[in-house]
Amino acid sequence: MIYRFRVILDTHEDVFRDIEIEATSTFEDFHNAITQSFGFGGQEMASFYVSNELWDQGEEISLFDMSEKPGEVMVMAETSLESLINEDQTRLIYVYDFLSMWTFLVELAEIAEAEEGRAYPNLMFAHGQIPEEAPEKEFIADDSEDEDSQDELGFDPEDFDNLDFDANWN
Repeated sequence: MIYRFRVILDTHEDVFRDIEIEATSTFEDFHNAITQSFGFGGQEMASFYVSNELWDQGEEISLFDMSEKPGEVMVMAETSLESLINEDQTRLIYVYDFLSMWTFLVELAEIAEAEEGRAYPNLMFAHGQIPEEAPEKEFIADDSEDEDSQDELGFDPEDFDNLDFDANWN
């Protein structure tokens, strides 16, 4: 089986690549296909994250296992696409170069039969030019709590008069 993915750079301009890859390929194979199709060198750290319909970041599939306990994190080279991706689980978030935070939204568009004589992975379509620098991210606070809420220890960060410390400690 062949997975056909659309890989979209998270930016205001339309920049995406449509990539075909064998379902039995590893996430590392997919990582290499993405970096090549967008013109990256591929030497930077990267991770995939399982995502839901709202593009929430879920379980990580890392390029290398850098966890405190070996085997705690899924590793790209050891994880096949078909083990996590299917008709019900179609979305991933891919982050390349954690210093620049190139962020891509990845969605399975179709599951198809392999075409005889075609080499995979295959870049089917490319649209848009990648910018010189990674797009700035806007982090929006969760407004589910009141502005007057206290932190987890019960302190109101705006109430300096009731904090228990000596202002003239030195």
